[in-house]
Amino acid sequence: MDSATTAKPTSWLNSRRLRFHGLILAVCLWSTYAWIFSTPGLLDRHGLVKGTDFVHFYTLGSLAREHRGAALYDPAAQSTLAQQRVPQAGRLFFVPLYGPQVSLLFAPLAELPYGWALSLWLISNAILYALCCYSIWKTCPNLRSEGATVFLLALAYPGFFHLIAWGQTSVLALACFTVAYLALRSGRMIVAGVAIGCLMFKPQLGLAAAFVFLFAREWKVVCGASGSALAELAVGWLYYGSSAMRDYLYHMVRVREVFAQLEPRPYQMHSLRSFWAMLLPWPQAAFGLYIASAIAVLVLALLCWKSAAPLSLRFSALLIGTVLVSPHLTVYDLVILAPVFLLLADWAMTSAAAQGAPKLGPLLYACYALPLLGPLSIWTHVQFSVLAMATLLGTISRCARRSTHGFDPHTGQ
Repeated sequence: MDSATTAKPTSWLNSRRLRFHGLILAVCLWSTYAWIFSTPGLLDRHGLVKGTDFVHFYTLGSLAREHRGAALYDPAAQSTLAQQRVPQAGRLFFVPLYGPQVSLLFAPLAELPYGWALSLWLISNAILYALCCYSIWKTCPNLRSEGATVFLLALAYPGFFHLIAWGQTSVLALACFTVAYLALRSGRMIVAGVAIGCLMFKPQLGLAAAFVFLFAREWKVVCGASGSALAELAVGWLYYGSSAMRDYLYHMVRVREVFAQLEPRPYQMHSLRSFWAMLLPWPQAAFGLYIASAIAVLVLALLCWKSAAPLSLRFSALLIGTVLVSPHLTVYDLVILAPVFLLLADWAMTSAAAQGAPKLGPLLYACYALPLLGPLSIWTHVQFSVLAMATLLGTISRCARRSTHGFDPHTGQ
């Protein structure tokens, strides 16, 4: 079979067409965002406070300023304070699950009026997202000449759009994974572990990494992660005392009881737990299938990591596994997959990819775009993005098994 025939199935995914699609999507998403949020004041055209989720973080920062550790896990107290600080928000109730240390991050922003604090937070998110994408792109030699395409697709990525629209914190998790990848690439295993441990502020995003690095016996990574995770929790403990830590652990243990309040829009969830919960009307059976499928995903991610495949493939498998096994993953958390699209697109342009995964391009395209169709699951009860990501993980796993030897298991060189 000649090269032209091999390339034919994915020939429609050329740079020009991807740039065109990215431009259309970026214009549609961001013009809609601009229209909805162009109203004067703090309420958008739907009557909702701008940066909806940021109200929660702003409130936590206000509690930190007042050293009110007892209110960190008191929804009524937080609702009252939020209404005082942001009267336009109305009566809001938050599910208190963040560690005490998270409130300290937002204490400086809580010194500002809400509108200024939100603007500063969103600008910081956009800058950090751009830095992460740029840092990964610089490691992709086959994408060096595709800067315009990468820029447009990064700008139009649904995960990034929702991150900004909701005013969320997931870009910090992207930064952790980006630093971890760069450290792994240069063989600095302890630094990689420290970066992974910093995910303690969103512990559900560290489950896959904990499993993979522990069972792969990457002890330097494990030690670095354990140390930074404990240090992060210690900051909150030193500031608030033991009672706040007890409240935090109590709410984490009972998290299954508040999933209904935590996930008011299940169609915006994109993990195996939400996939089975939406598909099946029997909660116990759905949860059992989630556990079984999550174990299968973790095993696949571990096997990929222990293979001789290049680091770009192995780390991509880890990130996809992170999304799939997370017990709570909203659409804005998909921003952590930004490195996956860059790393796999770069690898897809190699001869090994053409032979081992000729359909990798369409799969990446599906994983990128299908989160936009999340609301359709209200009627279909099937979250197609999860199916696409699971298929992509299976494809990476097959490629990892076929990989030739000769790669350094840590640097992928």
